[in-house]
Amino acid sequence: MMTDLFKNILDRVREKAFTKELEKFTIKDLCKEFNVSEDTIRKYVRSEEDLVEKVLEFERESFREIFVTHDFEGVNAIDILLVVSKEIALRFKDVSPSFTFELRKRFPETYQKHFDNRIEFIFEKIKINLQKGISQGIYREDLSIELISRLYISRLIDLHNPDFFPPEKFSFETLFDTMFESLIRNISNEKGLKYYEKKKKAIKF
Repeated sequence: MMTDLFKNILDRVREKAFTKELEKFTIKDLCKEFNVSEDTIRKYVRSEEDLVEKVLEFERESFREIFVTHDFEGVNAIDILLVVSKEIALRFKDVSPSFTFELRKRFPETYQKHFDNRIEFIFEKIKINLQKGISQGIYREDLSIELISRLYISRLIDLHNPDFFPPEKFSFETLFDTMFESLIRNISNEKGLKYYEKKKKAIKF
């Protein structure tokens, strides 16, 4: 069970991790920078890798909270995508391809575990949204739910590839917004597109 103090530490570690190379990421450095005793952090984690695992777990929980905070029962499928994309833009705007690359390089097993868990969660949520949109008559009926879901995951993975998208040129927020726009236009029918255009004007990203 994470205490409020430890959650606050994890939030600060996560924020700091995006602004410095993870090769220099040590518990001692963080304690000094945050003015927190090493004994305090050692109550919760045993090593730098353990700390990173907790930070990633905290990030996954933050992502899941989007679906807990918002009751999507009976909500228009496009509205759900708009709300989720806005929340992602707000909560994960500092994520960069370089951060993901450094994390994977230094802690490959921890990163892979995080990656697999997050991808599985997103994959299931996208499939549910596609089924909902088709049943609501706003997505194309000829969609292959499995194929579109896998394509979406593939594009999401590509966003974190610094060879494709150098972080100094593209922010995660810009990349995600572009991918989201492309997704909506590919899966919506005429009715859905009209609804999307109307809603997009009312939502400020």
